[in-house]
Amino acid sequence: MSYAYLFKYIIIGDTGVGKSCLLLQFTDKRFQPVHDLTIGVEFGARMITIDGKQIKLQIWDTAGQEAFRSITRSYYRGAAGALLVYDITRRETFNHLTTWLEDARQHSNSNMVIMLIGNKSDLDSRREVKKEEGEAFAREHGLVFMETSARTAANVEEAFINTAKEIYEKIQEGVFDINNEVRKKHFPWELLAITLLSRY
Repeated sequence: MSYAYLFKYIIIGDTGVGKSCLLLQFTDKRFQPVHDLTIGVEFGARMITIDGKQIKLQIWDTAGQEAFRSITRSYYRGAAGALLVYDITRRETFNHLTTWLEDARQHSNSNMVIMLIGNKSDLDSRREVKKEEGEAFAREHGLVFMETSARTAANVEEAFINTAKEIYEKIQEGVFDINNEVRKKHFPWELLAITLLSRY
């Protein structure tokens, strides 16, 4: 199937926060309660439509363990969007967000759209991180914020699609200049690597 744009996403965050489950719910509409730890990187893709245009989302789900951090860093290159995920029932995963964010901004394009996701909203009775805390962190760091549940699919669709809408708006505003990137004019190689390919 042809598409107007290809957006590369990377999903980051501590191990066990539900990154792989979010990807599976978005691409396959199913929840897998027992999921092996991601070793290195997993991949998924899906077509969506924004403003009447077909957009392919190419999504890289990364391992949260420190041992794989160097592998994860190599996947920031070319990413137009990132989903930074924490588990609302585990305070330590929220506390580690700053480290993940610093890593993302150091190794990615400065215009990359970052969506902060508080996952496992279906486990509200075990909540350790208030929604207001997630909202405050997002405001402070200029992120988009949403709570999701990979189990019930609550807000999963919206999280991925809203990130794409933010990227698309940046294209319309000229922040991502597709034609210049394709022609390799006015943009350094790092910006050319943003995987936003025009199919005209």
